[in-house]
Amino acid sequence: MIVSPYFYQHLEQVEGYRAKAYHDTAGHMTIGIGHLIKDNEPELKTMCLSRDLALELARADVALAEAAVNSYVKVPLRQEQFDALVSFVYNIGIGAFAKSTLLRKLNNGHCCAVPDEMRKWTKQHELRSRRSAEIALYVGECTDATT
Repeated sequence: MIVSPYFYQHLEQVEGYRAKAYHDTAGHMTIGIGHLIKDNEPELKTMCLSRDLALELARADVALAEAAVNSYVKVPLRQEQFDALVSFVYNIGIGAFAKSTLLRKLNNGHCCAVPDEMRKWTKQHELRSRRSAEIALYVGECTDATT
């Protein structure tokens, strides 16, 4: 599966867009639409990033999250569930997702447990609204980004 055409609207809504590098809530250097600056990208720390380049970086990062969801999830998903899980993985990272109780429960056929498991990933207060948006997407509630 791949993300829906509306996914990037959702992603920018939950991540925001920042043209200049900043430290995210976990202290990581970040730029654009939630792109974590890697050691081999030092130029990103000092540049002013266009929205187009931010979207290009996000697309590359999303491709990794898509691949992880496609690889680790062993049960069929609806498009909105896939999109929500890709957003979730984009935020928490592939390693954390691979070891998560959320994934284990989902693969054991407990798809209804996913929203409650997502709610557990709100160590920073700022993540509550993001998780709410991901949960709404997962359960198929229409939001501005998915209409």
